Amino acid sequence: MARTVAGLPAGERVTDYVSLGVIAQKIPQSVVREVLRQEGKESQRQRQLPAHVVVYYVIALALYMGVSYGEVLRCLVEALRWLGLPVERIRQTGRSGISQARSRLGAAPMRRLFEQVAEPVATRQTRGAWFRDWRLVSLDGTTLDVADEQVNVEAFGRPGSSRGASSFPQLRFVALGESGTHVLFAVAEGASTEAELSLARRVIPHLGPQMLCLADRGFLSYDLWQAAAATGAELLWRLKSNVATTCDRRLSDGSYLSRIYRSTGDRRHDQEPIVVRVIEYTLEGVEDAEPMYRLATTLLDEHQAPAAELAALYPQRWEIEGAFDELKVHLRGPRVVLRSKTPELVRQELYGLLLAHFAVRALMHEAALQADLDPDELSFTHSVRVVRRHAITATAFPPSVDPTHG
Repeated sequence: MARTVAGLPAGERVTDYVSLGVIAQKIPQSVVREVLRQEGKESQRQRQLPAHVVVYYVIALALYMGVSYGEVLRCLVEALRWLGLPVERIRQTGRSGISQARSRLGAAPMRRLFEQVAEPVATRQTRGAWFRDWRLVSLDGTTLDVADEQVNVEAFGRPGSSRGASSFPQLRFVALGESGTHVLFAVAEGASTEAELSLARRVIPHLGPQMLCLADRGFLSYDLWQAAAATGAELLWRLKSNVATTCDRRLSDGSYLSRIYRSTGDRRHDQEPIVVRVIEYTLEGVEDAEPMYRLATTLLDEHQAPAAELAALYPQRWEIEGAFDELKVHLRGPRVVLRSKTPELVRQELYGLLLAHFAVRALMHEAALQADLDPDELSFTHSVRVVRRHAITATAFPPSVDPTHG
């Protein structure tokens, strides 16, 4: 699919839109260089685009999805020039040079960088981020359209639809997100044909004590529940309608203790049951509401976590859908396909997008704390515009560093 070459609005200074200094507050160059060292991707000689500059370039691509490669590079050059750094070699880089630099970098450093910097950011003062003593997090998955190239079709698949095959290949990823801040702090990506349950197994280890994980019914399986509970996190997941539960003991708040099994055979012989607490409720006066909702939780003490409070809390699961919307609409842009032409660069672009989202969301959290607001009260779209226009600071590339050296 051809991409229209786009530029920034006429009459605006490029430096008004460059946000490398802002991004570098959350993704410091020292961490970038250490990740490159760990991955063996440090530039070994002078290049037009040394590796650490390419990392920030990939993140900048996420901030300017509708802008051409060359225009994004021009933004980068203007940022470096603003800092008084030599830019001639970088300025002369053409589209092929950009492509070669991105290919040299690959996806692994961007993935490792995300793993090192992305983490829950809520403090005890963050509104809407906690339920009693637990940090609220959610588990969910989504897809992204990628460029319609045969290598991408082979790597990611082209999912079917009601009208036949999808127009574009799709990458699927599953994430853990901090509900109160929309920060995505663990991600596993794969082909569109890979089941979300399989991808979820790769992010579950990022759960931990003092977390309360919310998830939809599609994730509730014996093995995944067991693995998630083993991390020390508490769980509040919706039950599938075909999961049978019996009331072993009714509790004072109307919830009851029950058991889930790996298979019907295990149920029949009562082998290796997992004890859960089940909360059943209805939504009166809500259009299209289902007749009954059932939640399973590891919180077995009704006095520690009353059923009514957990039922009211469960809709916080949708906060991660809001984070996905920010990625797919407000950063990427509606109906915009990831621009990379090869699977390796698609994955690189995905982690650039995730890093940009993390940096914006972490900065929004700081702003909310200072204003004593719930982060949900701030507009992500407005924040992205502010970040794009933010004056560059010397935290991005310190003046003592020559960006033309690796």
